[in-house]
Amino acid sequence: MSLYGAVEAGGTKFVVAVGEDPSLPRDIQRIPTSIHPQETMAAVVAYFEKQGPLQAIGVASFGPISYTSGCITNTPKLPWQNFPLRDTLRNALNLPIGFDTDVNGAALGEARCGAGRGLDDLVYITVGTGIGGGALVGGQLVHGLLHPEMGHMVVRRAPGELDGFDGVCPFHKNCLEGMASGPAMQARWNTRADQLPADHAAWRIQADYIAQACINLACILSPQAIVLGGGVMEQLQLFPMIQARAAQITNGYLPLPAIVPPGCQYPGLSGALALALGQTV
Repeated sequence: MSLYGAVEAGGTKFVVAVGEDPSLPRDIQRIPTSIHPQETMAAVVAYFEKQGPLQAIGVASFGPISYTSGCITNTPKLPWQNFPLRDTLRNALNLPIGFDTDVNGAALGEARCGAGRGLDDLVYITVGTGIGGGALVGGQLVHGLLHPEMGHMVVRRAPGELDGFDGVCPFHKNCLEGMASGPAMQARWNTRADQLPADHAAWRIQADYIAQACINLACILSPQAIVLGGGVMEQLQLFPMIQARAAQITNGYLPLPAIVPPGCQYPGLSGALALALGQTV
């Protein structure tokens, strides 16, 4: 069988793998994201050079990215700004490179072999250090002027929100990321999200913001499923709370998509492998 490569490029680490099937990434290794892009990319290239003949590589990258240039653009990691990630791999390995955002990659992975297996309309949202989202509509990943920036959608203050808490987003303060990311929870409660008990009031507020996001996405994109991943969403008690709050807010106006945790162990790597396979179809 043909072998493909996968890169999930993150601000802290690059995770690399190979595989023949998006559902089965293997030989997974983690490479620290150096302050110097050339160091990280040299290690990534060396990994793939040891893997034998590859057909293509898929890259699911932190962003923002440019689809035209294959670069990471306005990242706060300044040495990575405008670094030609896609072309660095292409030139070093002489292979076709599929290139997209990490969250679009995760959306593709979940649609191909995860919680949304077989669906053509799916949204993936990650809730962690930041909030981001990717979307598959009609079987195609959503691009555009830039790419979806779902973490910065506008939300209204949740019932029970603390007086004086105005959000942590440096650009918008009280957007979704500013109110519901891991850093937002820590700033609000002076405690990391994973250290809050399951019955803490924090989770009712968190469920409200995520429910608002799901409703906005349901109204605009009409996905069949919304997959919620990331470190904050490891609190599984959130899922029924989000479903209930979303139903309450919509008041029967529209059918809600399934709101579910990821089905892939490595959504980004599975999506990156799917991107690689798409280069040779």
